[in-house]
Amino acid sequence: QFILFNVYFPNGAMNDGRLDYKLRFYDKALEVMNSKRQNGKAVIVMGDYNTAHKEIDLARPKENENISGFLPIERKWLDKLVEQGWVDTFRHFDPSEDQYSWWSYRAGARPRNIGWRIDYLFIDKEHLDMVTKAGIRQDVMGSDHCPVYVELTVL
Repeated sequence: QFILFNVYFPNGAMNDGRLDYKLRFYDKALEVMNSKRQNGKAVIVMGDYNTAHKEIDLARPKENENISGFLPIERKWLDKLVEQGWVDTFRHFDPSEDQYSWWSYRAGARPRNIGWRIDYLFIDKEHLDMVTKAGIRQDVMGSDHCPVYVELTVL
């Protein structure tokens, strides 16, 4: 058995009020996520986190380091998530570059694979052994995002 959260995390936009809202949302989400771990079931939190975690998670990190979605304060929250025992299932299986889940509609970013990996599936570390595979379906069109997935062994 497991608990699955499918969450749309707010976009920070480029104003302090919206960024503050995003960070408060992140903190409340982490509080809820950690509280659900107490019952012994696996907890999976998937969705559009609206933040690329590491430089490898976007095509042009230096150009975007002062842009919401890659601000140090946003990335620090993802560091805290990992420090508190949450595992990025995709990176657990695939450390390769150029793996993105979102591309701007501007300037033909998707055909040139100038993207960001902002869609994640995190699982609590106690249940990581349930995850047999994780991936990104860049071949699936229909949005500026593409699907991300995990395969689980559930007993």
